[in-house]
Amino acid sequence: MTAFEQLVHQVKDINSYKQFGRVTQVVGLMIEAQGPQASVGELCQISVGKNTNRKILAEVVGFREQHVILMPYDRVDAIAPGSLVETMNKPLEIKVGTGMIGSVVDSLGRPFNGDIFDAGFRPYSTDNAPPSPITRPRIKEPLSIGVKAIDGMFTVGKGQRLGIFAGSGVGKSTLMAMIAKNSDADINVIALIGERGREVRDFIERDLGESGLKNTVVVVATSDQPALMRIKGAYTATAIAEYFRDQGLNVNLMMDSVTRVAMAQREIGLAIGEPPTTKGYTPSVFALLPRLLERSGMNERGAITAFYTVLVDGDDMNEPIADTVRGILDGHLVLDRRLANKGHFPAINVLQSVSRVMSEIANDDHNALADRMRQILATYKDSEDLINIGAYKRGTNKEIDDAIQWQPHVMRFLKQSVNENQSLESAVSQMKSLFAGGVQQ
Repeated sequence: MTAFEQLVHQVKDINSYKQFGRVTQVVGLMIEAQGPQASVGELCQISVGKNTNRKILAEVVGFREQHVILMPYDRVDAIAPGSLVETMNKPLEIKVGTGMIGSVVDSLGRPFNGDIFDAGFRPYSTDNAPPSPITRPRIKEPLSIGVKAIDGMFTVGKGQRLGIFAGSGVGKSTLMAMIAKNSDADINVIALIGERGREVRDFIERDLGESGLKNTVVVVATSDQPALMRIKGAYTATAIAEYFRDQGLNVNLMMDSVTRVAMAQREIGLAIGEPPTTKGYTPSVFALLPRLLERSGMNERGAITAFYTVLVDGDDMNEPIADTVRGILDGHLVLDRRLANKGHFPAINVLQSVSRVMSEIANDDHNALADRMRQILATYKDSEDLINIGAYKRGTNKEIDDAIQWQPHVMRFLKQSVNENQSLESAVSQMKSLFAGGVQQ
């Protein structure tokens, strides 16, 4: 088919009519309109104000008695009864391209500095299907993260998806910035969802820094923005990572946090009338999480290695969102508040964390070293109370004697300063030198 014939077909497919509706009521987050004819997921524009041409973007999220239910991407304070609603006949698309590397964008892919992405950019859907489970390549190659506790004990593979589970103030954001600066990935995509406005610039300038930002795209949706914008921030960040993966690159996708995405979906679900279930979360929350998290990983062209932070309520690792996310991902890192309070960074609880692909991508010697360290920590923890009160007598149990000898050395290995970069090879070498003469049996 020639270029002219393609244009003719495009002209024939153009709808020469515009469809409009009118706002009938606004209740909380929900806008109800009579018309226009639209499908779930399509964008609409709502004209607001008497003497302005301001238009608010909204998305169709459901229907009620022949009326369209919309959720806005902006505040609804200027919407009035009878405001004109125009359908755009398409779902949300963003403009993506290599020129966005090093920039900070909002949930709609618009730069915060006012620039306009145009030349060299192309439209890209924010809601794409995950890679096929049949054609998705297996994870076979390790990725150096630059954090020796992770590289040594929970080796990450290219295309793996891990959760970082912790309560507030335990060091999730700092660890995420450390991974962005130190890992061997070609590009980082970081999504800050539901973050406090004050902390966004702190994270970009203090934690990430100029060196970290130069090969990173940051997507920001602060806590004051509508629930739909917070959800679209997660979708937009994932779409940007997918675009670069399709260019054959090895991408790190980091999202802080999945919990706030789930909370935003809960707000929308409750507003449109879904029944609340566990802890008030609606059924759509548990449908959204696998659809979002499965989009990362390997495909035939590249890899997205993903780190999703989960803000656990009251350090409860079994709350509904944490439990659901843990069942979807390929491993999890649990940050321990007691370790953080002792000044141990990163505060990773080795005994509660796991990488489901490490046994396949690390060699036998490395796996044996990691198992030995884990055994030392487990044995010491089981006997810690007896040791601390002086009730244990050395020589009674050889395993406990070994744990007392090696535990301080293992804990020293697991600590790392924020500005220190350790490669995977360096981490394994330090593990070998820790047990001089080989792995102790």
